[in-house]
Amino acid sequence: MAKRKNRVVHSDPEIVSGTPVFVGTRVPVDTLFDHLVAGDSIEVVLDDFPSVTREQILATLETGREAVKAKAIATRPVRFAAHDLGATSERGPERQSRTD
Repeated sequence: MAKRKNRVVHSDPEIVSGTPVFVGTRVPVDTLFDHLVAGDSIEVVLDDFPSVTREQILATLETGREAVKAKAIATRPVRFAAHDLGATSERGPERQSRTD
């Protein structure tokens, strides 16, 4: 987890009712994503919101990338090798025959 002084986004109930904003601004982080989804460049965001820095935008996008990758890894299906399941042949676990 990033140290508090390196945070680029925060949420405070006293600032925009707790909406996550870029640190040192009242600009909601959703504004960045709304602009990008609409096809705007980072340059447009910087021009429209001069209190937000390029470094904040890039750090936010990197955090998003890391979150997506972590979620994908955490939710991928678990695959077991046959030997992990106790199988001794391609047909599955050997069954012991009962002789009693």
